[in-house]
Amino acid sequence: MTLTFTFQLTCPTLLLCFLLLVGCANDHKKPAPLFGSSKSSANHPAVPLLNYSVVKAYPHDTTVFTQGLLVHEGHLYESTGSPEYLPHSRSMIGVVNLETGTLEVKAELDRQTYFGEGIAVLHGKMYQLTYLTNAGFVYDLPSFKKTGQFTFPSKEGWGMTTDGTHLIMSDGTNRLTYLNPTTFKAEKYLAVTEGTNALENLNELEYINGYLYANVYTTNTIVKIDPATGKVVAKLDLSSLKKDAKAKQPRALELNGIAYDDATDKIYVTGKLWPHLYEIKFPH
Repeated sequence: MTLTFTFQLTCPTLLLCFLLLVGCANDHKKPAPLFGSSKSSANHPAVPLLNYSVVKAYPHDTTVFTQGLLVHEGHLYESTGSPEYLPHSRSMIGVVNLETGTLEVKAELDRQTYFGEGIAVLHGKMYQLTYLTNAGFVYDLPSFKKTGQFTFPSKEGWGMTTDGTHLIMSDGTNRLTYLNPTTFKAEKYLAVTEGTNALENLNELEYINGYLYANVYTTNTIVKIDPATGKVVAKLDLSSLKKDAKAKQPRALELNGIAYDDATDKIYVTGKLWPHLYEIKFPH
């Protein structure tokens, strides 16, 4: 399927981005193993690619290592990590100013102890995962007063979202864990597959109109997952956005971050150290 990629911008550098071949820098996590092929077979047809277009590009802070993105009550929240090779990076949560790209910091972790990961909002509280310390934090909204800390059953914390009942987290495998938001016990697991293969390295998550969407770590792909079966039913290839980001900011890493505003039906995506946050449109 041909990918539709339409910019509603006049900046000349956008036209140059498609001419550049770029490499992918290393992250703090392990390299991704190969995952399910999109080749079709008699029993397992290829997963369809979703066409998308870019509605608008907004400025984004190129110093932030994006780990989570969500919209809640009209505010766009971003969580960030702090890899050792980026000594000035910070593990924090803040509100994104779409006009300037600045992040108004609301909470910050000690980078010597914690590496910030995904976030989710449920019942007036924000929940935050950390990477290797098996710790999560709870904040009241909108004050961001820290009201609790929890542990989770996975060895690593990556992305997080909610279906309105559970906190749903990824841990770098093909398994998503549904946590009780009060006890933080795992109430069920969802194994994600593409065709007949386990789809590893599921990362940042979003829940849109009854489906789970996940960034696949080290790639510029977002997959659409049926939560009833765990099957990948469609995917987005956002490599062109990565090329555009890399053309403007050579340090830009992979795509990571998808946020849905159910009040306006807008979808935003960005990546680690990217110079832009993009509003995109696709069938959902």
